[in-house]
Parts: sequence; C-alpha cells; structure tokens
Amino acid sequence: MRLLLVEDDPMIGEAMLQVLRAEHYAVDWVRDGVMADSALQSEQYDLVLLDLGLPKRGGLEVLRALRARRAPVPVLIATARDAVGDRIAGLDAGADDYVLKPFDIDELLARIRALLRRSAGRGEPVFAHRGVSLNPATREAEAHGQPVLLSAREWAVLEALIVRPGAVLSRAQLEEKLFSWKDDISSNAVEVYVHGLRKKLGNDFIQTVRGLGYVVPRK
Repeated sequence: MRLLLVEDDPMIGEAMLQVLRAEHYAVDWVRDGVMADSALQSEQYDLVLLDLGLPKRGGLEVLRALRARRAPVPVLIATARDAVGDRIAGLDAGADDYVLKPFDIDELLARIRALLRRSAGRGEPVFAHRGVSLNPATREAEAHGQPVLLSAREWAVLEALIVRPGAVLSRAQLEEKLFSWKDDISSNAVEVYVHGLRKKLGNDFIQTVRGLGYVVPRK
C-alpha cells in the first residue's frame, strides 16, 4: 500500500517515515501544503496522513481541495490541535479519522489498517481467499494452514490483489502501490514478485490477464 505523509516537522516526519516503511508501506513524504496538493493531484495513494499546521497551505485547505475533486482516498489527520472545534472542522472537511500528537505508534498503525480495510470494502481484520490468508496486524501469511514467508514487496503485491478478488490490476497500478518516489524500479519488478508468489502459493492463485495485468480470481 502507498501512503502520503504530510508533515512539516523534520523529526516527527523522519520517525513516522521509518515506522511506516518498517511496516512495508511505500511512503512519500512532503513538508508543506502546496507540495501535498501537487502530490495528491499527480499520484494515486491508498491513504493520506495529514498534519494541519502546514506552511504555504494549511492542512484543512488541502483536505477541502482534495474532497472538492471527489477523491475517495482515506485521510487520517495527525495533529497537535486538540480543541474539539478543530476535530469537528477536520472531520466535517472530509477526514476519515483524527489522532492527536503525541500519539501511540501502535494505535496509529491500527487506525491506518482500519481505514485501509474500510476503503477496500472489507470489515474483517484478516484477508482470506481460496486457502490463503494475510493478517496485516501481525504481518503473517498462510497458505492452506501453513505459514508462508513473504518479502515486503511480495506481501504488497498479494495484499493489493487479495483485498479485491476479481479486480484486474495492471503492472503500473501495482508499481504505484509498491514504490515511493525514491525507489528504483526495474522494468520487470512486478513480474519477479508475481513469480515468487506463484512458487509459494501455487501457479493458479494469481492469474495473468493478457494485455491487462494480474488478478486473484473470485473463485
């Protein structure tokens, strides 16, 4: 999953970046509202972590502009503004959740997982399909009851496909979920990860739709 981190404090931003990448998220980090708005117009994200007190353009203004474009991406506000009025304003502007600094990292990660589940139309905490299961909270994967060791990028490809069985994702769409701006992308990266997953899960679990991309079949 690819996240946009919008945080102007360098110490907080660096700490959050390390935590999120340790959880295998692809993360882009911007430090002001103008850069955030530009990123949100040019890139596809699965979730936005948004501070409110930003230079150049405030977080609420960024959020209102995002929702005015009818972008459905989940937004989690992470801010030191603790007044009830600020929380109401953030939620009414289109935020999906609101957490106060300083926050507990485990709680923040749990809120991120909940929002990602909800945006995928899934309520259950474990993604299970055709004998394969993924637990985002523990980062454990199983195939037919047996543990499976996945690399971070194999996990990201499988998660993107298994949350929406039957949906075909192109190589470009999968690359968007795998890589942040600073990552080097080889031309056959997605194919390599799909090949690795097929060796671990079975050749028919992920199918190729010629000319379109990859899919985990519904049945």
